[in-house]
Amino acid sequence: MKLQDSNIAFIGAGNMTEAIVRGLLDAGEVEAGRICVSDVDPGRRALFSESIGVEALEDNRAAAESADAVLLAVKPQILGSVLEELSGSPVEDKLVISIAAGVRTRTIEEGLRARTRVVRVMPNTPALIGRGAAAYAAGRAATEADTAFAAAVMQSVGVAVPMGEEALDAVTALSGSGPAYVFYLLEAMLDAAKTMGLPDPESRKLALATVKGAADLMGESGEDAAVLRARVTSPGGTTEAALGELERAGVKDAVIRAMHAAEQRSKELAGDG
Repeated sequence: MKLQDSNIAFIGAGNMTEAIVRGLLDAGEVEAGRICVSDVDPGRRALFSESIGVEALEDNRAAAESADAVLLAVKPQILGSVLEELSGSPVEDKLVISIAAGVRTRTIEEGLRARTRVVRVMPNTPALIGRGAAAYAAGRAATEADTAFAAAVMQSVGVAVPMGEEALDAVTALSGSGPAYVFYLLEAMLDAAKTMGLPDPESRKLALATVKGAADLMGESGEDAAVLRARVTSPGGTTEAALGELERAGVKDAVIRAMHAAEQRSKELAGDG
């Protein structure tokens, strides 16, 4: 099944669906006439039909019935009712891609009560600006073509890497929750800048450029983070003084504990904790 030749139904018209649909259209991967979105919110349906130019329905079953692939983009707490609504013929023999956090492929397979091929994806919020990081895992019946299809969808809004489903809880802790760690660091940096008398607009510009530049430097150089950190840390210098405070505060250990806590919570939400 080729992305360009497929009809795709998005169940749920939230921000992530908007990002993916816009990404697919902007990249020319799928024609607008091949996309259908369903949602109970008339305002969101109007946005997709009037501003983006794709079909938008209130009826989830009707959206799924006309599709070759169905992407589930609803909150985990309402996914059960959506699976019940879609169960049976609307998804029979179809690829179902889920971006619902913490919901296992087997839960979706059992909830749909149909012969479906399920691929689970863990995206993150930078997908909203086309710079997301997603991992995907195949369910029991999904083929290589199915995972390639899911990867192509997510690559419209960033990078996508294959993982075994057992690793997706750890992925949730790394890249799923990861943007919040960066925001937390930026929040602290900007609070400190304020206490040192630096003006807000300039501080924000410098801090954002620093984080983006550091990430790009690591990506383009291929060096490990530890190597780059050591290279910028001169003995007796300002960076060494700053890193000494972070070490004494146990920041690295706190980050490791935080990620393990996120992984454990992901397992608990899936009923495995």
